[in-house]
Amino acid sequence: MKVVMIIDKELPVGLIANTAAVLGASLGRMVDGLVGGDLQDADGNLHRGITTMNIPILGGTKEQIRSIRARLYDEEYAAVATVDFNAIAQRSLDYCDYGRSLASAGGDGLSYLGICLYGPQKKVSSLTGSIGLLR
Repeated sequence: MKVVMIIDKELPVGLIANTAAVLGASLGRMVDGLVGGDLQDADGNLHRGITTMNIPILGGTKEQIRSIRARLYDEEYAAVATVDFNAIAQRSLDYCDYGRSLASAGGDGLSYLGICLYGPQKKVSSLTGSIGLLR
C-alpha cells in the first residue's frame, strides 16, 4: 500500500501546512494501523504513536489535483481511499457550516487545496507518478 499527499504548490506556506495537517489527521482516522502504538525512550518517557508509513508530499497544480480527484470516482480506482481538502472547508467556521456549504456546492464548483491517496502502489503511482515533491 502507498500513501501520497498532493498539495497545491501555489498556496502560502501556512495553508500548505494546514492542508497537510487536515489530510493527515483524516487519513489516520480512516486507515487502521496507519498510526503505530505508543513507544518509550531509554529514560522511560512516553512518545505517542506516529505514522507507520512514509507520506511523500507532492506539489501539484490546482488542475492536477482536480483531475486526479475526478479520476478517483471511476470504478478503476475504487481500491484507492481518498481524503480531499477544499476551499469551502478551509473557509468554514465549523464543521456544521462546512456541511451546509458543501451540500449546496456542485463538484465542479470545488477548489481543492490538497488531496491524500491511500491504496495499492501501482494505482496510486499511476495517478501521481508525474508530480514532483513539494519544495
